[in-house]
Amino acid sequence: MAETWLNETLYPDWGQRFLVTRELARVKSDFQDVVVFESSSHGRVLVLDGVIQITERDEFVYQEMLTHVPLLAHPCAKRVLIIGAGDGGVLRRVLQHDTVEKAVMVEIDGAVIELSKQYLPGIAGDAWNDPRAEVIVGDGIDYVAKAADGSFDVIIVDSTDPIGVGEVLFTDEFYSNCARILSAEGLIVNQCGVPFMQADELYETSLRRAKFFPHVGAYVAAVPTYVGGFMTLGVASKGQAPNTQTVEQIRTRAEAAKILGTTRYWTPEIHVGSFNLPPYIAEHLPKTGK
Repeated sequence: MAETWLNETLYPDWGQRFLVTRELARVKSDFQDVVVFESSSHGRVLVLDGVIQITERDEFVYQEMLTHVPLLAHPCAKRVLIIGAGDGGVLRRVLQHDTVEKAVMVEIDGAVIELSKQYLPGIAGDAWNDPRAEVIVGDGIDYVAKAADGSFDVIIVDSTDPIGVGEVLFTDEFYSNCARILSAEGLIVNQCGVPFMQADELYETSLRRAKFFPHVGAYVAAVPTYVGGFMTLGVASKGQAPNTQTVEQIRTRAEAAKILGTTRYWTPEIHVGSFNLPPYIAEHLPKTGK
């Protein structure tokens, strides 16, 4: 029997491919093409519009850094808004923090949630049933536009790249509303691509957010299946700059949240060190964000 390979289509001239041992689902939702397959190297894999989103083997890197860094850079994050993240991995990591009282997750594509529950149950674990969680199938833009002033401490945007269904999450109006609904010490974080291949994404997103937040920056994580080197996670804050905490401060907050010893990538030392950007990445941050 001939081997079946899935070729990622993120870049027209460079990419990666996976040997598919079994295709589990292929759905055309109202928003995108969703594929879940089993691989011999990375476990089960979620693909949206031909682009790798999550693999069972390395999802912990991205999920931990997207979640724990902003929640612990904030002095006391209790109310968290998650936009996207339909696989449930971010929701799970948010709810690992004992200090979190409420997590609202707004995912536009219900098919992603249902397929993740069915075929990737280990990524979210029991998060779907946590009483602190409110999961909404709906438009994150609309939710942010209507939410009350100062109603969240942290906003985590786990979107696709700013093309197609993810494009509207990178506008002035969206970031203006995010700043409005964040509390005085509030932070927002979202993935800004792999700067070796997507440098404009980091620059343009940071420039846009600098209109509404006094502190704009980025930190890095090495996610194997996000090919091209470091993935950047853009962060903007209304309060203290998110790169000014010490290892000791972060460890104290992590102890209070009871996440120390539960992670496979994030540590207090990695947290602080991740803000030390290589020059080839730092040069794409606008001067207003430094």
